Amino acid sequence: MKVILLGTAAGGGCPQWNCACAPCTSGSPPRTQDSAAFSADGRAWHLLNASPDIRAQILATPALRAGPGPRETPLRTVLLTDAELDHTLGLLMLREAADFTVHAPAAALHALTDHFPARTIISEYHHWNWLPTTETTLDGLVITSFPISDKQPKYARSSAHAGPWVVAYRIHDPTTGGTLVYAPCLRTWPPAFDAFVEGASLVLLDGTFHGGTEFTTATDGANPAAQQAMGHVPITTTLPMITNRAGATRWAYTHLNNTNPVVDLASPEHAAVVGAGAELPPDGAEFIL
Repeated sequence: MKVILLGTAAGGGCPQWNCACAPCTSGSPPRTQDSAAFSADGRAWHLLNASPDIRAQILATPALRAGPGPRETPLRTVLLTDAELDHTLGLLMLREAADFTVHAPAAALHALTDHFPARTIISEYHHWNWLPTTETTLDGLVITSFPISDKQPKYARSSAHAGPWVVAYRIHDPTTGGTLVYAPCLRTWPPAFDAFVEGASLVLLDGTFHGGTEFTTATDGANPAAQQAMGHVPITTTLPMITNRAGATRWAYTHLNNTNPVVDLASPEHAAVVGAGAELPPDGAEFIL
C-alpha cells in the first residue's frame, strides 16, 4: 500500500493568511490543509478528507494527476473523518468528477445535505455515491472505522442527528500486511483506541496542538478553554503514550495548527517530538506499507 500526505496542517494551513504568530513567521516550509491519499496498486487512489487545498495538492502530486485519457483520473473515493469545512470544502473542487464515492459518518453526510449543502450542489453536476461509513474494502484494502467524538462543526451545531460525528480510519493491506491508521481529529485517547492502533505500520495522529495553551496565547485569546473546546488532544498528552512502545509502528503527527511551535523546524518543541521517536512529516511525504 502506498500513502501520500497531501497536506499536514490544520484548518487555514500554515502560515495562515491572517496570522503573524511566531510559527507562521518562522520561515519554515509551508503546510497545506490536512488530506492524504492511499492506493493498493499505485494506479487507483483514494483520498482521506478533501481539504480546500485539494486542487493544488492533486496538481503537486504526479500520481494523482489526470491522464492518460483526456478525462481519466486515478481518484476513486474519499473517506471523510468528519464534516468540518477544512475536510469537506474540497468536495466542491472535485465536482467535475463524473463517478465518485464518498464515505463518511452518517451525521457528517446529514450535515453535508441539510447544513452545508455540498451534496445538493454536486448533484447538479454528477451523480455521486454517498455512503455511511461501515467496514468495507477498496481494491482489496480492508477499511474499518473508530468513533472518536460527537463534536459537530460550527455550521451544524443545531443538528440533532446522532453521532458519531468524527471517526478515525484503519486501512489494512492483506497482501503486504501493512496497516495505516489515520486519526487527525482525536479528542481523547479512549482505552479501545489502543486495540485500534495495535500492530499498525503507520499511525497518523492528531498533532493540532502541542500543549494546552498555545492557541489562545498566540492569538491573544481571552478564553483559555477555547483550545480544549476545539476537540484535539495535545501532543504533550499523546507523546508519552507512544514513546518506547514495543513493536515496529511508526508514529507521526499531522493536522498541525499554525500556532503549534512544532511547525518551526528550529524550535525545541520540534526537536523534542523527533527526539522521542515520533515523526513530523512534511506535505508530500510518501510511505510504502
